Amino acid sequence: MTDLALDAEALRGRAVASLVTARDRTTLLTGCVDEPDLTAQHSPLMSPLVWDLAHIGNQEEQWLLRAVAGQEAIRPEIDSLYDAFEHPRAERPKLPLLPPDEARRYAADVRGRALDVLESTAFRGTRLTEAGFVFGMIAQHEQQHDETMLITHQLRKGPQALTAPDPDPVPLFTGPSEVLVPGGPFTMGTSAEPWALDNERPAHRREVPPFFIDTTPVTNAAYQAFVEDGGYDDPRWWTARGWAHVRRNSLTAPLFWRRDGRQWLRRRFGVTEVVPPDEPVLHVCWYEADAYARWAGRRLPTEAEWEKAARYDPAGDRSTRYPWGDADPGPEHANLGQRHLRPAPAGSYPAGESPLGVRQLIGDVWEWTASDFLPYPGFRAFPYKEYSEVFFGPGYKVLRGGSFAVDPVACRGTFRNWDLPVRRQIFSGFRTARSEDA
Repeated sequence: MTDLALDAEALRGRAVASLVTARDRTTLLTGCVDEPDLTAQHSPLMSPLVWDLAHIGNQEEQWLLRAVAGQEAIRPEIDSLYDAFEHPRAERPKLPLLPPDEARRYAADVRGRALDVLESTAFRGTRLTEAGFVFGMIAQHEQQHDETMLITHQLRKGPQALTAPDPDPVPLFTGPSEVLVPGGPFTMGTSAEPWALDNERPAHRREVPPFFIDTTPVTNAAYQAFVEDGGYDDPRWWTARGWAHVRRNSLTAPLFWRRDGRQWLRRRFGVTEVVPPDEPVLHVCWYEADAYARWAGRRLPTEAEWEKAARYDPAGDRSTRYPWGDADPGPEHANLGQRHLRPAPAGSYPAGESPLGVRQLIGDVWEWTASDFLPYPGFRAFPYKEYSEVFFGPGYKVLRGGSFAVDPVACRGTFRNWDLPVRRQIFSGFRTARSEDA
């Protein structure tokens, strides 16, 4: 067998494994609750779970069966129902959606046909199929919706439906609180990662002055100190829009926190627990992250700073795929893939540390940055403008690194996420930075 054939078979195996892993997770997330919970809207910010299920199948049909294989549409009449841009989330429960059993049959039918297409596709000749890109795109799309469905589970009222083992306990982290990242140029983004999405491209040189960055994400204990110091009552720490948001929504602590006497409790997937002090803080919006950083005499890192801290290897003067190097993520590197249903304690995963000594840059919590979501120089939308281009601008802030809810296929050192600065139902946290001369 030629090297080209071997490469094709390896790509085929990776694509199959990624699609199967995603579908197993979708099945878990939609099979652990009864039909009323699948069809209900648990928050106006989220879709009914059954919408996500059929949308996953519809996207797979459109790209793998129609775009790649040229097949006729299976259910053309439902395309508009599952068009995320045609129907805002708050309106989706009113649509004539496929009921759960029908949605499952549709998604399974599409998947069976898609695997047949995968078996016969040559990974060359078109930009969509080169290196299996479109199959990786669909696996990432499903995993992104799996994370969205996990958020819906967190918002859902009622008894616990999901379980997972906790991360391994670790000794209290006693290393340095911050790390110096040297100034100078580095390569940001990628032109080589075969399944990277359009907003990660192209690779380009970026100059970054020297700065310090937190060794670990900000913890619950550290954030609680901000709360207890009256952080939510002091406009000094907030942008004008942030302060207006706090006042308008009566924010006093991260989402899902509540005070019980002298301690703070939180609700996590149907279970109430004492807020664990050594975990990275979770469910804070950009305004909250920015206010904490100001209170602490620091700031949020820019997106370029975050990526340099995560990817730059001064020994080789190069950018790696991940903080720990170029190897795909393993369980020793990061908390990914819904293996746990919470962040790991700060200081976990020393094997995932960057060459500069920064920990937990991948997994655990999405990390807010100071940057607006903007295209890189030379950006080209592919394969559709609605994935990235329509969101570019000052309205959205960039998050980096991934959370415990992100699958490795949808997480890289170059991967970019974005959201509105008011959003906090997402699995978001942050770390802070400061300029070297600050």
